[in-house]
Amino acid sequence: MDHGTPVARAAQAVSRPRVALVTSSYTPHFGGVEEHVRQVARHLLAEGYGVEVWTVDRGEHLGTGEVDGVLVRYLPTPLPARSFRGVAHFVAQFPAAWRRWMDAHRQFRPRVLHVHCFGPNGVYALALHRRTRALLALTSHGETFMDDQGVFRSSALLRLCLRRAIGRAVAVTAPSEFVLDDLRETYGLDGGKVIPNGVDLELPTDSALAIRTDQRRYLFGVGRLGVMKGFDLLIDAFAIAELDPDIRLVIGGDGPERARLGELIERRGLRDRVELVGRLSPTAVAGAMAGALAVVVPSRIEAFGIVALEAWRSSTALVMTGRGGAPEFVRDGVDGILFDPEDPAALSRALLRVSNDGPLREELAAAGRERVGEFTWTRVARAYEELYAAASGRAEAAE
Repeated sequence: MDHGTPVARAAQAVSRPRVALVTSSYTPHFGGVEEHVRQVARHLLAEGYGVEVWTVDRGEHLGTGEVDGVLVRYLPTPLPARSFRGVAHFVAQFPAAWRRWMDAHRQFRPRVLHVHCFGPNGVYALALHRRTRALLALTSHGETFMDDQGVFRSSALLRLCLRRAIGRAVAVTAPSEFVLDDLRETYGLDGGKVIPNGVDLELPTDSALAIRTDQRRYLFGVGRLGVMKGFDLLIDAFAIAELDPDIRLVIGGDGPERARLGELIERRGLRDRVELVGRLSPTAVAGAMAGALAVVVPSRIEAFGIVALEAWRSSTALVMTGRGGAPEFVRDGVDGILFDPEDPAALSRALLRVSNDGPLREELAAAGRERVGEFTWTRVARAYEELYAAASGRAEAAE
């Protein structure tokens, strides 16, 4: 991207605010939030921003590291609990944790604290914002309703802090109106902006998994194996769908529900037709998608669903949950088939339809491939850049 003369580019770089991306989780953990923040950090760095990633230390004591040339700080985030023991633990741990956050601010001096996926990370970012003059921005990824443990239902502290963070944020974004509506109805958001997820269009493809299927036909699902992702619903629907017996179901990913899913496969008598292949690299996911009849996203609810974009990139037909943000960008019957995940018969009919109709698969895949260019990480990062610039300008005018 050309920013003009060298002098203009240098002046622009000086004016760009330093940004700390404060995320609930990051590498070595994998997921949609982690990928979103990693890609945004890479693009901001390439555009000359001072950028760091601050994330939650899960007890692994990773300290600081570097990912894609970006400094990553793993910071402790103890929160008080209702029990006496929990309160005592918080009192003992908080002073050292707060020093770590203050040290991070002192060393980097961010102009913007951009919280991704509000949790303990957001509580500490809110406190740091109130202590310093750093601007607070917030991006919700559906954590208020997609968490398997329902932490926002059980934690009054998180609910209170999220409401206060929304009230003080210079910008609040989400990947879909569905997520913003939840923030409006439950947490007092006024306004908000949709910035959708993106996908890496240049990712190479590793076909090892597709080759391992011995060229047999298969449907493919991938994601964190948690309750909200609905892979149990997919297995149940696959069991009752009247598919050709040679069609298999391959599910990639890992998570707390893996053992239970394995037991469900056994109970359904599907050991020879359903395979849990574990965590896959991004290139292996792309290869598996490219070799599949269709990619199925069976989530009970989805804020957005990066997997849909990955299916489009792989020129593969998409079968997608209709609950959540997907109907905002997936056109039913045009570039995907939407279904109600809680209706096993509806999902089984969708699986049968896409498996039996080759021309339909080709039409869905072609339409998706045509659409996917709208969802690049460059566009996502530029949208955030515009927010940072506008917020910094307003703040400077008020000072």
